[in-house]
Amino acid sequence: MALSVHAFAEWLAATPFSLLIQNVAWIIPTVQSIHILAITVIVGSAVMTNLKMVGVIGRGQPIATYVGRFLPWVWPTLVVLLVSGTLLIVAEPGRSLENPSFVLKMSLLVLAIAVTAATQIPVGKDAGFWEATGARKLAGQALGVLALCLWTGIVFAGRWIAYTNVAGG
Repeated sequence: MALSVHAFAEWLAATPFSLLIQNVAWIIPTVQSIHILAITVIVGSAVMTNLKMVGVIGRGQPIATYVGRFLPWVWPTLVVLLVSGTLLIVAEPGRSLENPSFVLKMSLLVLAIAVTAATQIPVGKDAGFWEATGARKLAGQALGVLALCLWTGIVFAGRWIAYTNVAGG
């Protein structure tokens, strides 16, 4: 028998761990603050790298400099987001798991992680990979624009979670 998302959210909300998070006044604001700070680190790193990929900033420096300076912040910060986000879901599972804005945010996040990795991995093998002219440079610029759109979408979808009506929630 399949368990519905709504039934799972109700079960999770009634667990002792969820009730603890819900009933200790400082936990949710603290976790939300950590989550928002982590989002700031990731989005800031991604924006700087992708503005360079597009050619808007850092014209005198190679892309590898930006990738090396900013993208290493993304990966450990994603772990912080995973932990803080999981705690927020456990605290209010109906608010997120059944929310179309949350589903959109998670979908965009998966894509943004893939695009970020696709930007960083080639530079690890060849520092000048994105500096080439022609198709490779154009592909790098397209990745930069795509990443900027994805990260912007993630921020907006994250904010919309609070304002999206949840059926059954």
